[in-house]
Amino acid sequence: MGRCGYYAWRYRAPSARAIEYARLLEKIRAVHVQYRQACGSNKTWHLLREQGEVCERHRVAPLRREHGIEATRMRRFRAGYAARNSEQAAENVLNRQFAAEPPDAVWVADFTFVPTRQVWLYLAIMLDLYARKVVRWAMNASNNRQLVCDALNMAIAHRQPVAGLLHHSDRCNTHTSVQYLRLLERHGMNISMSRIGNRRDNAVAESFFANLKNELTFHHDFRT
Repeated sequence: MGRCGYYAWRYRAPSARAIEYARLLEKIRAVHVQYRQACGSNKTWHLLREQGEVCERHRVAPLRREHGIEATRMRRFRAGYAARNSEQAAENVLNRQFAAEPPDAVWVADFTFVPTRQVWLYLAIMLDLYARKVVRWAMNASNNRQLVCDALNMAIAHRQPVAGLLHHSDRCNTHTSVQYLRLLERHGMNISMSRIGNRRDNAVAESFFANLKNELTFHHDFRT
């Protein structure tokens, strides 16, 4: 490039395309902050369209990548030694068949934790596969049998399912406890449990917790 060409390029006004990309980038950054840095490219594009922004899907991802805009994700934990080497408490009857009809035909149970400045807060849920909706939940500062029993009892009281409902969970010591299993049997529920160390066998509950943490709790510092 010659001297004249360089100075012409150096002082040339931004093109219409560059101005449009800069404007779109600001919109992307605003969505990124508004939704707690939890959205990927596809979800960002949908949110921009909901806000009335007309743009192509393939424009969003390159702009995010070029300017280092990435969704913040929680760290994933490996399955513990005890979970991989425990005895099977029940067969995997569900076998990843995550479509269920009618309502209250299949419930999946799981629990997770949310850190606070004071203690770990444990959250147990009961989720109906029919609508992927959490039926009831329980929270406690202790990860014990009472936590999961409370979630199950509240779900039963709320929905009053008929006998024969399939209850699926992983094989943690709370879900395999005598107290919890007797509660399931007393209400005529069939029992299904994930295979050893295989989180995909309870993928719907795992997906719910991932969304809960990535979109709400992971970015928040709870004092109590």
